[in-house]
Amino acid sequence: MTSVHWAADPKTSYTPTRNHGPRGMNATTLLIAQECANLKECRPGIAYLARKLRISERTVEYHLGMLREAGLLVYRTKGGRVAHGRDEASVYERTIPVAFDEAHGIRTIGEGVQRRPIGAAEAARKSLGKLARKAARKVRRPRRRTPVSGQGRCTLMEGGTSPAFPAASSIPPSETKLASGDSSHPTPKKATSRPRTLNRVGRRHQLARQLIDNVPWLSRASAPRIAWIARHCADAGWQWQEVQAAAEEQGPIDDRDSRRPSGLLAYRIKGAHQLYASSTARHLMLTAWEDSRLRERIRHQGWDGTDATVPEQHTDTVAAAMDAMRAARHTQTLSAADLAGATEHPEGDTNIEALSRAEVLEHREHAAADPTYARNLLDALGDRDARRLLTSQLVDKALAALRLNTPAPAPAF
Repeated sequence: MTSVHWAADPKTSYTPTRNHGPRGMNATTLLIAQECANLKECRPGIAYLARKLRISERTVEYHLGMLREAGLLVYRTKGGRVAHGRDEASVYERTIPVAFDEAHGIRTIGEGVQRRPIGAAEAARKSLGKLARKAARKVRRPRRRTPVSGQGRCTLMEGGTSPAFPAASSIPPSETKLASGDSSHPTPKKATSRPRTLNRVGRRHQLARQLIDNVPWLSRASAPRIAWIARHCADAGWQWQEVQAAAEEQGPIDDRDSRRPSGLLAYRIKGAHQLYASSTARHLMLTAWEDSRLRERIRHQGWDGTDATVPEQHTDTVAAAMDAMRAARHTQTLSAADLAGATEHPEGDTNIEALSRAEVLEHREHAAADPTYARNLLDALGDRDARRLLTSQLVDKALAALRLNTPAPAPAF
């Protein structure tokens, strides 16, 4: 170990000949040499040294090569793969190079492994004593030069528990060296914090989440799927209200009817980003959709008769209009009955031929305006004569309108 410390000294003329790896011996070389010196038989495996010293196997190979090149280790048996696929470790002999003896004037006797020192030069004894003291101490892994955080310690390294020498404690640092002085914090807080800017993918997912949270018939949809379907609208800068307006432009959607909300949305907004390319067009489309929803709400409230916000001054007007409608329907019913009575033959048949052209046109106008009038004529004249008078087109249209307006029968319990 004395010769190893001498070879590892930067003042020594030894330098590795290879142009890669470590530039010279260092603390890792001393650790590997110390492990080799503690072995009874110098047969260290590379994997064993790497595991014990917590370094890579390539680093162990580099430093073992430097020790061999400096003449501190020589092969007795070179390891390698033997039978049954096993790897045998190399066996070394720990030697003292001749250059060490020449540098310190050491006199020896014998040759080879029998060589023994018998004296040294007077001038080299002091340096040999220093090397011997270094070799007697255990080599330890050097501490990290810089802390992990990259900043100095803030805690005062004072020993306040020893009562023997209270005046021997270190002097506290000045106020300018404290954390509130000139030194800056490792992670300074930003003065102004701005909202994070979303990229294109983030904007798509943001629009999808807004649609799922605000549109009732999309509440069961998947956010990634909606983000992919509405990607063109999100890239064009659409708002979620505009996407809903484009989807419900063809008609309102009931959340109970949307079994697959994502597919319905994809069908409704297909090509909408090209149809409403400008912000002005989208604004007009959104305004029209909001007006249609308002009119629909007013119509439903008037149909149900549950609107409590009707002003009192309009109550009489609405009642008068309803009375006028009932009187008109009653008149139409009477005229249909009178028509059947006026056109009846003595034999009991109905004669449509007796009506003038003006009367026929008048009956057709009444039937086109009110489907109930056509139904009354059907009851009074029969299907054949009613179709001759009103035409089959008007009769079929009136029957279809009456079927649509007929309320569903109440369920039987």
